[in-house]
Amino acid sequence: MQIADNEVLTPRDKVLIDQVISERGSRPGALLGILEEVQSANAHKHLSMPALRYIAEGTGVPPARVYSAATFYALFNLDPQGDNVICVCRGTACHTRGSRDLLEKVCLDLGVCSHLTSEGNEADKLSLTTPDRKFTIRTVACFGQCALAPVVEVNHHILSHVNERTLQREVKALSQGRE
Repeated sequence: MQIADNEVLTPRDKVLIDQVISERGSRPGALLGILEEVQSANAHKHLSMPALRYIAEGTGVPPARVYSAATFYALFNLDPQGDNVICVCRGTACHTRGSRDLLEKVCLDLGVCSHLTSEGNEADKLSLTTPDRKFTIRTVACFGQCALAPVVEVNHHILSHVNERTLQREVKALSQGRE
């Protein structure tokens, strides 16, 4: 993750975080809810390092623990996400039914294929965003939808028995602004 030197929280960001902390801060396990709500309110659906530090200050939770929670759970993003998120399952059932090929094809179609490594990485944990920030391609270890393999999630909607044509059609619709 790269952090811009000029990345700072706006007064609006601080007010939002303060409000979330005041609403959720005293509940057991509040940190995850705070992180989720702050990420959801961010235009690019991510948690910046300044936001994580501010959350740590506001909750009294050590910064290392806040960062640890944000990096442990797959639902949190430390990098800005695209307007549309395509998540390809890399679980065993999906892998044996062609999810690797789907991943490679969608990355190629969106022009982010140079970031895929060869057999060493197997793209088990991948998050790539197109330069125009229209799409983010991610992988997940398993959606738990093995009977529907291969599974791809597009903007939080599960697609089952996905093939290259289906995925291309989804990407094209999103590129043209349709959902």
